[in-house]
Amino acid sequence: MLPYWLALPCLILWLIIFLLPWRPWSTRESLDATKSIADLSGVSVLIPARNEAETILLTLNAISKQGNISKIILIDDQSSDDTIKIAQSLGIESLEIISAEEFPDGWSGKLWALEQGRQKVITEYILLLDADIELKPGTVNSLLKKAENEQLQLVSLMADLRMSSFLEKLLMPAFIYFFKLLYPFSISNSDSKLISAAAGGCILLKTQSLIEISGFGALKNELIDDCALARKIKNTGGKTWLGLTHSAISHRQYEDLTSIWDMVARTAYTQLRYSIVLLLLCTFLLFIAFILPFIALAYGSQTSVLLSIVTFAIIWGTYIPVNRYYSLNIFWLFTLPIAGIIYLLMTWSSAIRHWNGRSAVWKDRIYSR
Repeated sequence: MLPYWLALPCLILWLIIFLLPWRPWSTRESLDATKSIADLSGVSVLIPARNEAETILLTLNAISKQGNISKIILIDDQSSDDTIKIAQSLGIESLEIISAEEFPDGWSGKLWALEQGRQKVITEYILLLDADIELKPGTVNSLLKKAENEQLQLVSLMADLRMSSFLEKLLMPAFIYFFKLLYPFSISNSDSKLISAAAGGCILLKTQSLIEISGFGALKNELIDDCALARKIKNTGGKTWLGLTHSAISHRQYEDLTSIWDMVARTAYTQLRYSIVLLLLCTFLLFIAFILPFIALAYGSQTSVLLSIVTFAIIWGTYIPVNRYYSLNIFWLFTLPIAGIIYLLMTWSSAIRHWNGRSAVWKDRIYSR
């Protein structure tokens, strides 16, 4: 039998996470649509799109119903499907479609598309919106009010991810949970420059703030461009805010493990700064957090078993807020350790891809470091 003290690191680690003053596991940072009417003529929308025929109709219809938005700029990133044909068929007066040029070395397709769209913006605010995001009526109004009332240069929403299939329910809530552990929203939303975070699917920012950092060119070497944007804004003295929402709905489907795996592996090793030391530290911590409790439960003494049960109670307790926020069955609480182990494997996959010269693969493109 394992001695009881081998179960102590698990318990101590989870007690620390549970008692952290910034409560990274909570869902208190949240913003949803409001019904009040606001003047949105000072807002332009940039939507980069590459082969988004399945979702672009929902996205454009929803944004066109937000109010008197100045202009909706759809940047076609060399789509080979019917994305542009569908967009043109909607007859939205404020919609302007531009064709993105081949992106130069050092740029990603998305950032290069956004930079070309930015050059056509003359309004005070820019809304960056992914082509698979549907905004409920009043969402842009809420974003604008948040920015103006709190004098924020950047407001971002973590989209409500699709959670329909078994794998989506297993891994998508856990994705949010681990993202909040890695980038605690309350610290990111403070004046502290230690942590800066944003969710690239839906970002409202001041145009002048983007100009001050030299546009999207300041991010061209970044794979995690949303968090890099927030960091650049904070470094110039700006204030940022990131929260959860039910009003920005992602229609991106992740029905098989491969699609989710690729999504995570695209940037996981980048988040560890391509450091083997941080990778090993991450592996060690996740082993203590999710694997050692099972070992102690199965092979430990009575004391070890008791400590493991308490540890699991804390693990599941910290997952309750996310579980409730997305209205999931209580069953999914108990799957967090499994999701944690899968994400560890994805992180190693990300590192291996990087070592093989394939740091990120997205939309049929390969991006190196």
